[in-house]
Amino acid sequence: MKTMKIGLIGCGNISDIYLRNLGTFPGLQVEACADLIPARAVEKAAQYRIPRTCSTEELLQDSEIEMVVNLTLPRTHAAVAREILLAGKHVYNEKPLALTRQEGQELLELAAAKNLRIGCAPDTVLGAGIQTARALIDEGLIGTPLSAAASMQCHGHEHWHPAPDFYYEPGGGPLFDMGPYYLSALVTLLGPAAAVTAMAAKGFDTRIIGSAPRKGETIQVTTPTHLAGVIQFESGVLCNTTMSFDVWKSTQPHLEIHGTRGSLLIGDPNTFDAAVSLFRAEAQDWTALPLRQGYSSHMRGLGVADMAQAVRSGNNHRCSGTIAFHVLDIMHAFLDSSHKKSEQPLSSRCERPTPAVDLFSSRQMES
Repeated sequence: MKTMKIGLIGCGNISDIYLRNLGTFPGLQVEACADLIPARAVEKAAQYRIPRTCSTEELLQDSEIEMVVNLTLPRTHAAVAREILLAGKHVYNEKPLALTRQEGQELLELAAAKNLRIGCAPDTVLGAGIQTARALIDEGLIGTPLSAAASMQCHGHEHWHPAPDFYYEPGGGPLFDMGPYYLSALVTLLGPAAAVTAMAAKGFDTRIIGSAPRKGETIQVTTPTHLAGVIQFESGVLCNTTMSFDVWKSTQPHLEIHGTRGSLLIGDPNTFDAAVSLFRAEAQDWTALPLRQGYSSHMRGLGVADMAQAVRSGNNHRCSGTIAFHVLDIMHAFLDSSHKKSEQPLSSRCERPTPAVDLFSSRQMES
Protein backbone atom coordinates (compact mmCIF):
# COMPACT_ATOMS: atom_id res chain seq x y z
CA MET A 1 0.00 0.00 0.00
CA LYS A 2 1.27 3.45 -0.89
CA THR A 3 2.29 5.31 2.27
CA MET A 4 -0.34 7.75 3.50
CA LYS A 5 0.97 10.86 5.20
CA ILE A 6 -0.98 11.82 8.31
CA GLY A 7 -1.27 15.10 10.18
CA LEU A 8 -2.37 15.34 13.81
CA ILE A 9 -4.11 18.32 15.42
CA GLY A 10 -4.31 18.44 19.21
CA CYS A 11 -1.31 17.32 21.27
CA GLY A 12 -3.01 16.82 24.64
CA ASN A 13 -3.14 13.73 26.89
CA ILE A 14 -4.73 11.39 24.36
CA SER A 15 -2.19 12.16 21.64
CA ASP A 16 0.54 10.03 23.23
CA ILE A 17 -1.10 6.68 22.55
CA TYR A 18 -2.01 7.72 19.00
CA LEU A 19 1.50 8.91 18.19
CA ARG A 20 3.05 5.84 19.79
CA ASN A 21 0.95 3.50 17.65
CA LEU A 22 0.38 5.25 14.33
CA GLY A 23 3.99 4.95 13.26
CA THR A 24 3.91 1.18 13.73
CA PHE A 25 1.24 0.41 11.13
CA PRO A 26 2.27 -0.40 7.56
CA GLY A 27 1.53 2.34 5.04
CA LEU A 28 1.20 5.19 7.55
CA GLN A 29 3.54 8.08 8.30
CA VAL A 30 2.80 10.87 10.75
CA GLU A 31 4.21 13.87 8.89
CA ALA A 32 3.32 16.81 11.15
CA CYS A 33 1.53 17.76 14.35
CA ALA A 34 -0.07 21.01 15.52
CA ASP A 35 -1.51 22.41 18.73
CA LEU A 36 -2.87 25.73 19.97
CA ILE A 37 0.06 25.63 22.41
CA PRO A 38 3.04 25.25 20.02
CA ALA A 39 5.35 24.01 22.78
CA ARG A 40 3.18 20.93 23.23
CA ALA A 41 3.49 20.08 19.54
CA VAL A 42 7.26 20.56 19.72
CA GLU A 43 7.45 18.24 22.74
CA LYS A 44 5.41 15.48 21.06
CA ALA A 45 7.31 15.79 17.80
CA ALA A 46 10.62 15.32 19.59
CA GLN A 47 9.31 12.42 21.67
CA TYR A 48 7.79 10.48 18.75
CA ARG A 49 10.17 11.60 15.98
CA ILE A 50 7.56 13.48 13.98
CA PRO A 51 9.33 15.30 11.12
CA ARG A 52 7.91 18.72 11.88
CA THR A 53 5.51 20.91 13.80
CA CYS A 54 3.44 23.71 12.37
CA SER A 55 0.28 25.74 12.82
CA THR A 56 -3.09 24.17 12.04
CA GLU A 57 -3.36 26.39 8.97
CA GLU A 58 0.04 25.28 7.66
CA LEU A 59 -0.83 21.63 8.25
CA LEU A 60 -4.06 21.96 6.30
CA GLN A 61 -2.25 23.65 3.42
CA ASP A 62 0.26 20.81 3.08
CA SER A 63 -0.72 19.00 -0.12
CA GLU A 64 1.21 15.85 0.87
CA ILE A 65 -0.94 15.22 3.95
CA GLU A 66 -3.97 13.16 2.96
CA MET A 67 -5.59 12.48 6.34
CA VAL A 68 -5.77 14.41 9.60
CA VAL A 69 -6.38 12.96 13.06
CA ASN A 70 -8.45 15.45 15.07
CA LEU A 71 -7.70 15.18 18.80
CA THR A 72 -8.98 18.59 19.85
CA LEU A 73 -11.47 19.13 22.69
CA PRO A 74 -14.97 17.69 22.06
CA ARG A 75 -16.53 21.13 21.69
CA THR A 76 -14.25 21.86 18.73
CA HIS A 77 -14.41 18.44 17.02
CA ALA A 78 -16.97 19.55 14.44
CA ALA A 79 -15.41 22.92 13.61
CA VAL A 80 -11.91 21.50 13.19
CA ALA A 81 -13.19 18.51 11.19
CA ARG A 82 -15.04 20.89 8.89
CA GLU A 83 -11.84 22.82 8.21
CA ILE A 84 -10.01 19.58 7.48
CA LEU A 85 -12.66 18.50 4.98
CA LEU A 86 -12.71 21.92 3.34
CA ALA A 87 -8.94 21.56 2.90
CA GLY A 88 -9.59 18.39 0.88
CA LYS A 89 -8.36 15.89 3.46
CA HIS A 90 -9.89 12.82 5.09
CA VAL A 91 -10.53 13.25 8.82
CA TYR A 92 -10.53 10.88 11.77
CA ASN A 93 -12.09 12.43 14.89
CA GLU A 94 -11.57 11.46 18.49
CA LYS A 95 -15.01 10.72 19.98
CA PRO A 96 -17.62 12.06 19.94
CA LEU A 97 -18.03 12.91 16.27
CA ALA A 98 -19.61 16.25 17.21
CA LEU A 99 -21.65 17.71 20.05
CA THR A 100 -24.91 18.22 18.15
CA ARG A 101 -26.83 16.23 15.58
CA GLN A 102 -26.78 19.20 13.20
CA GLU A 103 -22.99 19.45 13.37
CA GLY A 104 -22.63 15.72 12.80
CA GLN A 105 -25.03 15.68 9.86
CA GLU A 106 -23.27 18.65 8.24
CA LEU A 107 -19.93 16.84 8.48
CA LEU A 108 -21.34 13.73 6.79
CA GLU A 109 -22.89 15.81 4.02
CA LEU A 110 -19.71 17.84 3.46
CA ALA A 111 -17.57 14.70 3.31
CA ALA A 112 -19.95 13.10 0.80
CA ALA A 113 -19.98 16.23 -1.36
CA LYS A 114 -16.17 16.32 -1.45
CA ASN A 115 -15.77 12.52 -1.82
CA LEU A 116 -13.80 12.30 1.42
CA ARG A 117 -13.87 9.91 4.36
CA ILE A 118 -14.81 10.56 7.98
CA GLY A 119 -13.72 8.15 10.67
CA CYS A 120 -14.26 8.40 14.40
CA ALA A 121 -13.15 6.77 17.62
CA PRO A 122 -13.56 4.54 19.45
CA ASP A 123 -11.58 1.86 17.66
CA THR A 124 -11.54 -0.43 20.69
CA VAL A 125 -14.40 -2.21 18.89
CA LEU A 126 -11.71 -3.59 16.55
CA GLY A 127 -9.89 -5.19 19.49
CA ALA A 128 -9.76 -8.87 20.38
CA GLY A 129 -12.40 -8.63 23.10
CA ILE A 130 -15.32 -7.17 21.15
CA GLN A 131 -14.34 -9.04 17.97
CA THR A 132 -14.29 -12.39 19.81
CA ALA A 133 -17.74 -11.67 21.25
CA ARG A 134 -18.93 -10.65 17.77
CA ALA A 135 -17.70 -13.95 16.31
CA LEU A 136 -19.43 -15.97 19.04
CA ILE A 137 -22.73 -14.20 18.37
CA ASP A 138 -22.39 -14.65 14.61
CA GLU A 139 -21.67 -18.36 15.08
CA GLY A 140 -24.86 -18.80 17.10
CA LEU A 141 -23.19 -19.79 20.38
CA ILE A 142 -25.88 -17.98 22.39
CA GLY A 143 -28.66 -18.49 19.87
CA THR A 144 -30.72 -15.46 18.87
CA PRO A 145 -29.90 -12.40 21.01
CA LEU A 146 -32.90 -11.32 23.08
CA SER A 147 -31.67 -8.78 25.62
CA ALA A 148 -28.55 -6.96 26.78
CA ALA A 149 -27.18 -4.74 29.52
CA ALA A 150 -24.50 -2.04 29.50
CA SER A 151 -23.09 -0.45 32.65
CA MET A 152 -20.43 2.25 33.06
CA GLN A 153 -20.41 3.46 36.66
CA CYS A 154 -17.58 5.38 38.34
CA HIS A 155 -17.09 8.68 40.16
CA GLY A 156 -15.78 10.74 37.27
CA HIS A 157 -12.34 11.95 36.26
CA GLU A 158 -11.66 15.04 38.35
CA HIS A 159 -9.51 13.08 40.81
CA TRP A 160 -6.84 12.35 38.15
CA HIS A 161 -7.31 14.56 35.09
CA PRO A 162 -5.30 17.83 35.09
CA ALA A 163 -8.09 19.77 33.31
CA PRO A 164 -11.39 17.91 33.86
CA ASP A 165 -13.77 20.82 33.24
CA PHE A 166 -15.07 19.56 29.89
CA TYR A 167 -16.17 16.26 31.43
CA TYR A 168 -18.84 18.20 33.35
CA GLU A 169 -20.00 20.52 30.58
CA PRO A 170 -22.64 19.89 27.87
CA GLY A 171 -21.11 17.37 25.50
CA GLY A 172 -19.37 15.71 28.44
CA GLY A 173 -20.69 13.69 31.35
CA PRO A 174 -20.60 9.90 31.39
CA LEU A 175 -22.87 9.67 28.35
CA PHE A 176 -20.74 11.65 25.88
CA ASP A 177 -17.39 10.74 27.43
CA MET A 178 -17.78 6.99 27.96
CA GLY A 179 -21.02 6.26 26.12
CA PRO A 180 -19.37 6.01 22.68
CA TYR A 181 -17.30 2.99 23.81
CA TYR A 182 -20.36 1.10 25.01
CA LEU A 183 -22.75 2.17 22.27
CA SER A 184 -20.25 1.51 19.47
CA ALA A 185 -19.63 -1.94 20.94
CA LEU A 186 -23.37 -2.64 21.08
CA VAL A 187 -23.83 -1.55 17.45
CA THR A 188 -20.91 -3.80 16.45
CA LEU A 189 -22.44 -6.71 18.33
CA LEU A 190 -26.16 -6.18 17.69
CA GLY A 191 -26.56 -3.75 14.78
CA PRO A 192 -28.36 -0.39 14.69
CA ALA A 193 -30.80 0.90 17.29
CA ALA A 194 -34.40 1.92 16.61
CA ALA A 195 -35.56 3.83 19.72
CA VAL A 196 -34.61 4.73 23.28
CA THR A 197 -36.17 5.79 26.55
CA ALA A 198 -34.28 7.23 29.51
CA MET A 199 -34.12 9.36 32.63
CA ALA A 200 -31.12 11.51 33.61
CA ALA A 201 -29.98 13.34 36.74
CA LYS A 202 -27.09 15.33 38.21
CA GLY A 203 -25.79 14.02 41.52
CA PHE A 204 -23.42 16.87 42.44
CA ASP A 205 -23.54 20.56 41.53
CA THR A 206 -19.78 20.95 41.86
CA ARG A 207 -16.63 18.81 41.68
CA ILE A 208 -13.23 19.37 43.28
CA ILE A 209 -10.13 18.76 41.18
CA GLY A 210 -7.80 16.27 42.85
CA SER A 211 -4.69 16.54 40.68
CA ALA A 212 -2.02 19.13 39.92
CA PRO A 213 -1.75 21.85 38.79
CA ARG A 214 -5.29 22.87 39.85
CA LYS A 215 -5.71 20.61 42.87
CA GLY A 216 -8.44 21.86 45.19
CA GLU A 217 -10.14 24.05 42.57
CA THR A 218 -13.94 23.76 42.37
CA ILE A 219 -15.64 23.34 38.99
CA GLN A 220 -19.34 23.58 38.16
CA VAL A 221 -21.34 20.62 36.84
CA THR A 222 -23.68 21.68 34.02
CA THR A 223 -24.59 18.35 32.42
CA PRO A 224 -26.32 15.16 33.67
CA THR A 225 -23.95 12.77 35.45
CA HIS A 226 -26.25 9.75 35.80
CA LEU A 227 -28.41 8.22 33.09
CA ALA A 228 -30.61 5.13 33.14
CA GLY A 229 -32.20 4.05 29.89
CA VAL A 230 -33.31 1.31 27.53
CA ILE A 231 -32.26 0.90 23.91
CA GLN A 232 -34.49 -0.99 21.50
CA PHE A 233 -32.43 -2.35 18.60
CA GLU A 234 -33.85 -2.95 15.15
CA SER A 235 -33.48 -6.67 15.81
CA GLY A 236 -35.84 -6.37 18.78
CA VAL A 237 -33.13 -6.72 21.43
CA LEU A 238 -33.74 -4.53 24.50
CA CYS A 239 -30.66 -3.22 26.34
CA ASN A 240 -30.72 -1.76 29.86
CA THR A 241 -28.13 1.03 29.93
CA THR A 242 -26.58 2.85 32.89
CA MET A 243 -23.99 5.62 32.52
CA SER A 244 -22.84 7.35 35.71
CA PHE A 245 -20.18 9.59 37.25
CA ASP A 246 -22.07 9.47 40.58
CA VAL A 247 -21.10 5.97 41.74
CA TRP A 248 -18.16 5.32 44.06
CA LYS A 249 -17.87 1.62 43.21
CA SER A 250 -19.94 -0.87 41.21
CA THR A 251 -19.90 -4.63 40.69
CA GLN A 252 -22.19 -4.60 37.66
CA PRO A 253 -20.69 -6.16 34.49
CA HIS A 254 -19.74 -3.82 31.67
CA LEU A 255 -21.64 -5.66 28.93
CA GLU A 256 -23.96 -8.65 28.84
CA ILE A 257 -25.69 -10.19 25.82
CA HIS A 258 -28.41 -12.80 26.49
CA GLY A 259 -29.75 -15.13 23.82
CA THR A 260 -32.07 -18.10 23.37
CA ARG A 261 -29.28 -20.62 24.09
CA GLY A 262 -26.91 -18.79 26.39
CA SER A 263 -25.29 -15.56 27.54
CA LEU A 264 -22.08 -13.60 26.98
CA LEU A 265 -20.28 -11.59 29.65
CA ILE A 266 -17.94 -8.97 28.13
CA GLY A 267 -15.39 -6.79 29.88
CA ASP A 268 -14.62 -3.09 29.55
CA PRO A 269 -15.24 -1.90 25.94
CA ASN A 270 -12.76 0.90 26.59
CA THR A 271 -10.03 -1.72 26.19
CA PHE A 272 -8.82 -3.89 23.33
CA ASP A 273 -8.64 -7.06 25.44
CA ALA A 274 -12.07 -7.09 27.11
CA ALA A 275 -12.49 -10.49 28.74
CA VAL A 276 -15.24 -12.72 27.30
CA SER A 277 -17.11 -15.45 29.19
CA LEU A 278 -19.84 -17.76 27.91
CA PHE A 279 -22.74 -19.41 29.72
CA ARG A 280 -24.74 -22.05 27.92
CA ALA A 281 -28.11 -23.45 28.94
CA GLU A 282 -26.59 -26.85 29.69
CA ALA A 283 -23.65 -25.45 31.70
CA GLN A 284 -23.16 -25.11 35.44
CA ASP A 285 -21.22 -21.84 35.39
CA TRP A 286 -19.53 -19.26 33.19
CA THR A 287 -16.60 -20.37 31.04
CA ALA A 288 -13.84 -17.84 30.35
CA LEU A 289 -12.89 -17.99 26.68
CA PRO A 290 -9.59 -17.20 24.96
CA LEU A 291 -9.62 -14.12 22.78
CA ARG A 292 -9.62 -15.44 19.25
CA GLN A 293 -8.83 -12.60 16.90
CA GLY A 294 -7.80 -8.97 16.74
CA TYR A 295 -5.41 -6.82 18.72
CA SER A 296 -5.29 -7.48 22.44
CA SER A 297 -2.86 -4.68 23.36
CA HIS A 298 -3.62 -0.97 23.64
CA MET A 299 -3.64 -0.11 19.93
CA ARG A 300 -5.63 3.13 19.84
CA GLY A 301 -5.10 4.43 16.32
CA LEU A 302 -6.06 1.12 14.74
CA GLY A 303 -9.18 2.79 13.36
CA VAL A 304 -7.00 5.35 11.58
CA ALA A 305 -4.94 2.57 10.01
CA ASP A 306 -8.07 0.66 8.96
CA MET A 307 -9.48 3.82 7.40
CA ALA A 308 -6.28 4.55 5.50
CA GLN A 309 -6.24 1.01 4.16
CA ALA A 310 -9.90 1.36 3.14
CA VAL A 311 -9.17 4.62 1.29
CA ARG A 312 -6.51 2.84 -0.74
CA SER A 313 -8.61 -0.28 -1.41
CA GLY A 314 -11.98 1.38 -1.89
CA ASN A 315 -13.55 -0.73 0.87
CA ASN A 316 -15.63 0.58 3.78
CA HIS A 317 -13.76 1.51 6.94
CA ARG A 318 -15.21 0.14 10.14
CA CYS A 319 -15.01 3.10 12.55
CA SER A 320 -17.05 5.23 10.19
CA GLY A 321 -18.64 8.64 10.51
CA THR A 322 -22.01 7.02 9.83
CA ILE A 323 -21.69 4.75 12.86
CA ALA A 324 -20.37 7.62 14.98
CA PHE A 325 -23.35 9.75 13.95
CA HIS A 326 -25.74 6.93 14.88
CA VAL A 327 -24.07 6.75 18.30
CA LEU A 328 -24.39 10.55 18.61
CA ASP A 329 -28.07 10.25 17.72
CA ILE A 330 -28.58 7.59 20.40
CA MET A 331 -26.95 9.79 23.04
CA HIS A 332 -29.06 12.82 22.17
CA ALA A 333 -32.18 10.65 22.05
CA PHE A 334 -31.40 9.55 25.62
CA LEU A 335 -31.27 13.17 26.76
CA ASP A 336 -34.37 14.07 24.72
CA SER A 337 -36.26 11.17 26.29
CA SER A 338 -35.27 12.27 29.77
CA HIS A 339 -36.39 15.84 29.07
CA LYS A 340 -39.62 14.97 27.26
CA LYS A 341 -40.50 11.93 29.41
CA SER A 342 -41.23 9.85 26.32
CA GLU A 343 -39.80 7.20 24.02
CA GLN A 344 -37.64 8.69 21.27
CA PRO A 345 -37.36 7.00 17.86
CA LEU A 346 -34.03 7.34 16.07
CA SER A 347 -33.92 9.07 12.72
CA SER A 348 -30.42 7.83 11.85
CA ARG A 349 -29.36 4.40 10.74
CA CYS A 350 -26.09 2.60 10.07
CA GLU A 351 -25.01 -0.79 8.86
CA ARG A 352 -23.42 -3.20 11.31
CA PRO A 353 -19.68 -3.02 10.50
CA THR A 354 -17.96 -6.03 8.99
CA PRO A 355 -15.85 -8.23 11.31
CA ALA A 356 -12.28 -7.04 11.81
CA VAL A 357 -10.59 -10.20 10.60
CA ASP A 358 -6.95 -10.21 9.41
CA LEU A 359 -6.36 -6.53 10.07
CA PHE A 360 -2.64 -6.04 9.59
CA SER A 361 -2.10 -9.75 10.27
CA SER A 362 1.60 -9.29 11.03
CA ARG A 363 0.60 -7.66 14.31
CA GLN A 364 -2.31 -9.85 15.32
CA MET A 365 -2.74 -10.69 19.00
CA GLU A 366 -0.16 -8.23 20.31
CA SER A 367 1.01 -9.04 23.81
